[in-house]
Amino acid sequence: MDELEEKKGQQLLVQLLSCARNNDAAQLGRLLRADPALLHAKDYDGRTALHIAALHGGADAARLLLAAGANVNATDRWGNSPLTDAEAAGFGNLVRLIQDYGGQLLTGNSGVTPPTPRNRDWEIDPSEIDLRRSTLIGKGSFGEIRKVVWRGTPVAAKTILPSLCNDRMVVEDFRYEVQLLVKLRHPNIVQFLGAVTKKPPLMLITEFLPKGDLHRVLREKGGLHSSVAINFALDIARGMAYLHRGPNVIIHRDLKPRNILMDEGSELKVGDFGLSKLIRGQNPHDFYKLTGETGSYRYMAPEVFKHDKYDKSVDVFSFGMILYEMLEGNAPFFHMEPYSAASTVADGERPSFKAKGYTAEMKELIENCWQDSAALRPSFPTIIERLERLQGSQQGHHHHHWPFTKQPPNTFVLFYESKYPDQD
Repeated sequence: MDELEEKKGQQLLVQLLSCARNNDAAQLGRLLRADPALLHAKDYDGRTALHIAALHGGADAARLLLAAGANVNATDRWGNSPLTDAEAAGFGNLVRLIQDYGGQLLTGNSGVTPPTPRNRDWEIDPSEIDLRRSTLIGKGSFGEIRKVVWRGTPVAAKTILPSLCNDRMVVEDFRYEVQLLVKLRHPNIVQFLGAVTKKPPLMLITEFLPKGDLHRVLREKGGLHSSVAINFALDIARGMAYLHRGPNVIIHRDLKPRNILMDEGSELKVGDFGLSKLIRGQNPHDFYKLTGETGSYRYMAPEVFKHDKYDKSVDVFSFGMILYEMLEGNAPFFHMEPYSAASTVADGERPSFKAKGYTAEMKELIENCWQDSAALRPSFPTIIERLERLQGSQQGHHHHHWPFTKQPPNTFVLFYESKYPDQD
């Protein structure tokens, strides 16, 4: 199987796991009929679709998978079976269903255990992490990111500066981010593993992604081939569609290349939720008076810069800017200071298209995403549909070598958790 086919297989797996999480048995069935091998496919964490359905209460999805012959006792990287996940999440109906198919409670004796949102099994004893033997991989205004080893596994630890551990607002923001992350589980979202919240040093532990961030990739590679940009854009859009699902919508508010990380399989994951906001509401189109000028100026929607009311479409605006940058190889208005760039955008101007790799459909999508009117911007599910059509048309005409299968030298992870607009 060539590298392009491998990437296509990864995208099918993302769709499969998304269906399992959303309990979409109909679409799940269509995917399995198209490619029966997906029944036994596993994600980065070794989790099957049955694991995901069990963790999120997807009874219909689980029933379909089991009837199709899914391995009821498959184990993930932590040694956990689907029955273990269903029991930990408290879904009694799924526990009984999986037991009827011969499911067993299997748990690894060592390694990192994935957290569940219904209890505090994510709280980590700080004695398990030796910061003296860690590697510094990023800094921000409120702390730093270090590569550490936890229970034998390399992970990323976001630490709060000791001088700020008694700052009530900093600590509250940190704990808010933890409560947000513990609920998230998607192949295109950086995986939260645990946190230290009871005593200094406060730490937030996530999976370690050795290939760094999209910002570094674009600085090294320049503008990407359109087929690569589409694949990357789909990764980002799928992660964001998960965050924007209702009724509890999560607005990222700082979507930019530095906050999009690459895993070992060259899959992109959305990270750094220090500025994210959970909105509990029944109407997905509600607007909210939130903090103005939150995030990074260069990718900021005009309504945020103007301190107007805004909704989740601010993330769509940022996405459009990122897609533009992936194709151009330069940041939007790269010749301007970030504040001036945001002011220019707020005045109605947009970056000019200079690269040669645009199709008319791609250019139109970018222009739709950075519309001045939030109501005219497409949703992420709509963006995914349009990108998938573009991907299909490109695969019919091009065979492009996938350039990111080998880890570049000196790769690292960058996190910026400043509460104020930074150098971007």
